[in-house]
Order: sequence, then structure tokens, then C-alpha cells
Amino acid sequence: MRLDVWLDVACLFKTRSEAKRACENGRVEVNNQTAKPNRLIRDTDRIRIRRPLGRRQDIVVRLALSKHVKKSEARALYDDVTPKPSVENLEMLRQERIYRAAVRSAGTPDHRQRRELRRLKEQG
Repeated sequence: MRLDVWLDVACLFKTRSEAKRACENGRVEVNNQTAKPNRLIRDTDRIRIRRPLGRRQDIVVRLALSKHVKKSEARALYDDVTPKPSVENLEMLRQERIYRAAVRSAGTPDHRQRRELRRLKEQG
């Protein structure tokens, strides 16, 4: 079974093309080796997925299934063996989120903000 298809079926990515892109960009490893999207996976393979903000997700394949199933049933296809984040990591992620929100709000104004600016200019 292809890796990108299984990642989609197991609901670890929203779409197969998103899983394929992650494999092509080197964000997915199978048994500690960078994996291409067409790599065949078997039961007991260990998959490591690099997520945004430096997070990692470690998965052990239980069942290689190629047919789509419900999301609740898809969780039975793998064991998530990702270690729990430490208190320091959680705080670092929280600070990163705050920083990104501040940077994003300092950019160009959105539709509502432009409308308010236009009103202020018309009043003055």
C-alpha cells in the first residue's frame, strides 16, 4: 500500500495530495528513512511526521488499509506513540502563537479595518 494513500486513509492529512506534498518535502520518515509518496508500507512500520512549529508525530502502523473509512475507525489503523510535550515546550508553543498573532495583526488592514479608516478620513 502506498504511503501517501495510507496517510490520507488514516486521516493524518486532509487530502492525499497534501500527504504526497509532505512526503516530497521530506517531512515524513518511515523507519528512520525519508520516504517518497509511493513507498510501500506494512504493518509495524514506524512513521514520523514533522508538523508545523517544530512538533513531531510518531505513528506505528497497525493495519495497512487502502479503502476510506470513518474518521473514528481510521484511528484504529495506527498507534500514536508521540511522547507528551513538556511544560517548557507547551509554553514555547504558546509564546510562538502569541508572536505570530501579533505579527499578523501588524500587517495590512483587513476589510473591516479599511472601512473604519475610510470613515475616519471622511469625518476629518
